[in-house]
Amino acid sequence: MSEADPTTKTRDQRAIYPSLKGKRVLITGGGSGIGAGMVEGFVRQGADVTFFDIAREDSEALVSNLSGGAVTFKHCDLTDIKTVQAQIAKLIDENGAFDVLINNAANDDRHTIEQVTEEYWDNRINTNLKHLFFVAQAVIPGMKARGAGVIVNLGSISWHLALEGLTLYQTSKAAIEGLTRSFARELGPDGIRSVCIVPGNVRTPRQLQWYTPEGEAEIVKAQCLKGRLVPDDIAAMALFLASDDARLITGHEFFVDAGWR
Repeated sequence: MSEADPTTKTRDQRAIYPSLKGKRVLITGGGSGIGAGMVEGFVRQGADVTFFDIAREDSEALVSNLSGGAVTFKHCDLTDIKTVQAQIAKLIDENGAFDVLINNAANDDRHTIEQVTEEYWDNRINTNLKHLFFVAQAVIPGMKARGAGVIVNLGSISWHLALEGLTLYQTSKAAIEGLTRSFARELGPDGIRSVCIVPGNVRTPRQLQWYTPEGEAEIVKAQCLKGRLVPDDIAAMALFLASDDARLITGHEFFVDAGWR
């Protein structure tokens, strides 16, 4: 969907948050889809952005397109927790603590209950939940030392609607909302905020694998607002929540779903 599409504001109309300029931002799964929208959004704010992704080609293409901004891609498998935490420690040692963490990476492969094995369960939980905690664990000490920080976790509308074929994904995404609230309580005394964004159905190349034009039309029909969500819409909420404008917002979920019911 182009930036000129009437369902979204053009980027030159987007808000600028002076408090984000120069902030160190870490984004997981930033190479494509919603994650790429996050990377582009924070770079546009003048932030210093590092993003992790396992998809090298998409990620390198994104960096090339953002050559005028402060952006760094690190190839990484987020299910390899020890390696990820070591890489984060190295990044902090080299350039300082992160101010903002966007826990975005996930995979919504479809499955039935009958298809789930113990091995597949572990793989899906590792892919969609486990790394959020351990990436946060790695950046929290630096945030505590600064007396400030923001953790933005990405949830999903899917479990709120009980969509079919996503049992393990929905289990993980429901847990993320609990994790967000726990972080808010535990880390609030250190000036660290924890929030969760709950996207609706966002039009990305991956999502277009699952929906025909007729299926997309059904989603829009179920929304209160009839526009089609795009990554910029989710990034807009993340930018606000990460900024000082949201300085006393923590512990809650924020739906960006066009009122999908």
